Amino acid sequence: MSNIIEETVLETHHWTDHLFTLKLTRDPGFRFESGQFAMIGLKVDGKPLMRAYSMVSASYDEHLEFLSIKVPGGPLTSRLQHVQPGDTILVNRKTTGTLIADNLLPGAKRLYLLSTGTGLAPFLSIIKDPTIYERFDEIILTHTCRHCSELVYQDLITGELLDNEFFGEQVRQKLTYYPSVTREPFKNQGRITELVQNGTLFADLGRPPFNTDEDRVMICGNPHMMSELADILDGMGWKQGNNGEPGHYLIEKAFAEK
Repeated sequence: MSNIIEETVLETHHWTDHLFTLKLTRDPGFRFESGQFAMIGLKVDGKPLMRAYSMVSASYDEHLEFLSIKVPGGPLTSRLQHVQPGDTILVNRKTTGTLIADNLLPGAKRLYLLSTGTGLAPFLSIIKDPTIYERFDEIILTHTCRHCSELVYQDLITGELLDNEFFGEQVRQKLTYYPSVTREPFKNQGRITELVQNGTLFADLGRPPFNTDEDRVMICGNPHMMSELADILDGMGWKQGNNGEPGHYLIEKAFAEK
């Protein structure tokens, strides 16, 4: 239990009936790299019930922020969705994760961040990190959901970050946001795997198809989507990176199908 600390809920925001955000206090000793995750949860029947959640917050933020789905009958989320400001959340000090920039091979000019659903979370932390704009000439963030209402954090991505007093200019020059929806009309429609395979993503962006000389890719979201995109990249001769050896692309293995 020594690694588990207690943090206080500062805010809750319910985006939809299925998605919500928690903002917590942050212990000064809690450290993480952009793109990592931690175990958070609640005490249930006197024991900690915890699950892995990627940090939405930047590594320099004074608070911790997490994006969660509401799973009907889920052991943790059925309780977590009802917490209120002032309530206590358990947070494990140990942070880890595959989606960090140092796990990518150097030399590319373009970084793709491909996400579905709550897989957006680690990429929100990454695009708030000024060092990522120093590493790449361009960052392309995609977010695919079933419904338009699930395309969360658009005000941050298309507004607040652009006005950041420290690195807003770099964001305006280098960050491209590409949302898509699968179950209702929207300007970009289709699963991200299909948009990659049929070339629509690259045509819409005016960019060439993936190539290892220019591109690096991070993937997070639905386990099937991650597996399918990994198969596509593997088939192109790409090398998957991890915490021991950098590669051309990364997936968050903690959320992948076992």
